[in-house]
Amino acid sequence: MNSKLKMFISGGVIGLVGVVLLILGNPGNMGLCIACFWRDITGALGLHRAGVVQYIRPEIIGIIFGSAIMAFIGGDFKSKGGSSPFVRFVLGFFLMIGALVFLGCPLRMIFRLANGDLNALIGLFGYVSGIFIGIQFLKKGYSLGKSIEQSQIAKYIMPIFGLVLLIFLVIRPAFILFSTEGPGSMAAPVIAALVGGLIVGALLQRTRICTAGGFRDLMLIKDTHFLFGLLGIFVFALAGNLIFNFDSFNLGFANQPIAHTNHLWNFLGMALVGLCSSLLGGCPIRQTVLASQGDSDAGITVLGLVMGAAFSHNFGLASSGAGPTSNGQIAVIIGLVVVSIIGYAVTRKSQLKVK
Repeated sequence: MNSKLKMFISGGVIGLVGVVLLILGNPGNMGLCIACFWRDITGALGLHRAGVVQYIRPEIIGIIFGSAIMAFIGGDFKSKGGSSPFVRFVLGFFLMIGALVFLGCPLRMIFRLANGDLNALIGLFGYVSGIFIGIQFLKKGYSLGKSIEQSQIAKYIMPIFGLVLLIFLVIRPAFILFSTEGPGSMAAPVIAALVGGLIVGALLQRTRICTAGGFRDLMLIKDTHFLFGLLGIFVFALAGNLIFNFDSFNLGFANQPIAHTNHLWNFLGMALVGLCSSLLGGCPIRQTVLASQGDSDAGITVLGLVMGAAFSHNFGLASSGAGPTSNGQIAVIIGLVVVSIIGYAVTRKSQLKVK
């Protein structure tokens, strides 16, 4: 119980950070959203031209630095990788497509629910369903293989990338794009967002909280350890919204910020996210933390997220408040098929090796 209480409180701090960042100016119900923030960074770098979602989010920079620092202190800052990198890239790619059809990652799903958005409840059902499907592959031997030690320079790549992003954010060179309207123009002050990211990154690295891991462990081994962290995020974010941000609290489906009410595609989009996350061994926030502490496999997954964001906005896959696009619906179906084939193929190969 002591361990679960610590996990609950750690999650609670993350939840409160999200509420504070929301109050300070982040987009509605988006105190923290890893998929959305990587999407905004992708746009700022010019990889997509959706002008309303282009901004170098300091929260991501803070998470990178916070994770790297805590990993270094704890002896976890190590170069490793080589475990089916291209498969991980593809899974990350489709994970982002599913998230942008739903309009948020699993972390934002929790924050949306904590501010009354019941569309996120539909997304939660889809997310858990996707994880459940992934567990069936895990039970049958699915594995992307073991990571091995990599060149020492590999562990510095993500922190260096974070530093470059910080420099671009501060000096704002002409080739970096910043939204002047829409969600990309809504942001907490840079220092506050950076500090919030540092806190969240440090906590996530030490606690290893993962939205996919929480539900996976509950269903697979009946362990609620990580689930208490997710519960902490929700409870503290809900309390923070009700106490400090009640004017924005809106219980229901309609008129939710940066969300749509198409239940089928909210469900299927997050089902794709859950399936990809379970096969990857972690959700977007966990992949970002692992990449920051030297895991090249997670770094490849983050690259897949970035490319998925670019593809989604360049080809009209991302949803809007009006609902999912036809292209986005087709992409989710293709993603569910492709990722299921990957799960089956990898599982079959693992079974043949055992025999």
